[in-house]
Amino acid sequence: MTSGSLLIDKGAGMTSHDVVARVRRILGERRVGHAGTLDPMATGLLVLGVGSATRLLRFAQATSKVYRGTLRLGEATDSLDATGTVTERRPVPRLDAQSVDAAAASMVGEQEQVPPMVSARHVGGQRLHALARAGLVVDRPARPITVERFDVYPGEGPDEWDFTVACSTGTYVRVLASDLAERLGTVGHLTALRRVASGRWRVEEACDLDELATRAAAGESVLRPARDLVTGLATLSLTPEECQRVVTGRRVEGPGEPGDRAALDRDGALVAVVSWRDGAWWPTVVLAERG
Repeated sequence: MTSGSLLIDKGAGMTSHDVVARVRRILGERRVGHAGTLDPMATGLLVLGVGSATRLLRFAQATSKVYRGTLRLGEATDSLDATGTVTERRPVPRLDAQSVDAAAASMVGEQEQVPPMVSARHVGGQRLHALARAGLVVDRPARPITVERFDVYPGEGPDEWDFTVACSTGTYVRVLASDLAERLGTVGHLTALRRVASGRWRVEEACDLDELATRAAAGESVLRPARDLVTGLATLSLTPEECQRVVTGRRVEGPGEPGDRAALDRDGALVAVVSWRDGAWWPTVVLAERG
């Protein structure tokens, strides 16, 4: 299989681009991309597309993600995590598990969040972290997010609290943790963060880069089907004749409604993503390689 999806358990200290570059070398495939970034400090699940399946990554953006992490109270950093420089220290009030968990629970729901300066978000055509490195602070438009669950419990170290949060894509967990610290009457920053789920995918299904290299060198099949990247789409079954029409860029007549569908052949393999318009299904993304 030369095209498909891949679940990687990212280690700390690597950017998402670093992971993509390493996978390209391991698989000898230039076309590798990822769906959703992870900060260098963060570990855990990264969803990748390989080969022609990279064109499906825009359909693989999960609406909900789950993270586990650790918040250290009493110190704020400029990056809101342990990679930054301490900018403020405040005393930590006497806290108990019940009051901390209640404060976190009060943050559950739909809300607006301002992205941190140290982030990859674009403002005015420039990435915020590039502006931050230049010593600039700019206004950042708030974006709607949803926190579905935010559970907090005592951590191992003094003034450390572990948490599990389920939230919408685009949520900055660093900001959530900092906001929680403010609600508790102090400041804080992340010392650990791990993505354990992204939509239907779980980190337990993933392999790290060393394991990937070992398996690939042994000639094992390491890719998952490309269809895994479009499980959020409804499906459309095609006849052999309709498959031929779609792969050559032609429409397929039939009833439908606006939106995208995963078009499958008689064996259930993904042929293309099609979109219904003008009374027919038109190919949006065609896979040159089935996988």
